[in-house]
Amino acid sequence: MIKKLSIIFPLFNEEKRLTKTFNEICKFKKKTINRKLEFFFIDDGSSDKSPLLIDKFIKKNNSKNFKIKYFKLRQNMGKGYALKYGVQKSTMPWILTTDTDLSVPLSQIFEWEKFKELEKEKIIFGSRNLKDSKVKKKYIRFFLGKLFSFSIKHILNISLADTQCGFKLYKKKIAKNIFTQLSNFGFTHDLEIVLISKSKKIKIKEFPVKWTHRDGSKLNIFYDSLIMFINIFLLRIKHHHLIN
Repeated sequence: MIKKLSIIFPLFNEEKRLTKTFNEICKFKKKTINRKLEFFFIDDGSSDKSPLLIDKFIKKNNSKNFKIKYFKLRQNMGKGYALKYGVQKSTMPWILTTDTDLSVPLSQIFEWEKFKELEKEKIIFGSRNLKDSKVKKKYIRFFLGKLFSFSIKHILNISLADTQCGFKLYKKKIAKNIFTQLSNFGFTHDLEIVLISKSKKIKIKEFPVKWTHRDGSKLNIFYDSLIMFINIFLLRIKHHHLIN
């Protein structure tokens, strides 16, 4: 059982989806017993009402064993940067990074705790492409996901089933070590995490997830996909010594 956990939510202009996120956090709180939790909302330069909504939520729900903290970055730096900032602030032995829309519910942690190998692992990636995963997503995302996996396998020699699921669990010391070296802050920051881990000979374990597509994503499927493929080649140049 993970008794002490930091949970990091990177966000940018999420006012339309935050109410659902807050409700899910409260449900998670009710299901947790004898756990010390801290939640970090890392605002990547939002210009909407997200700060006001989060501030109101914190005033209503903050407590000794259920700490909620909010940090707003001065400008939009990218999801990877927001996660890096959150990891630096985290204090618990385990760190969970997750998307603010909670397409993977926080209760997924309870399912992961059933795996005996959990305590032995240092990094765990949620994977939508494992046999036991339950996934509801749009066909175009499924197709692009398969193309993306094929590309990173042949260009970066990354054979993980799913690098882009936002639900990831780290031992604190490992997370702080890896994120300190992170320099790719866009949607391909996950790939650099994999490559940095590889350079340190740290194995990444994949666990199944329950994942549901949520509307309102900031990801532009076609434009951002093009940028991601460009960044794949840039990562290959930067980390060529790790790619056989």
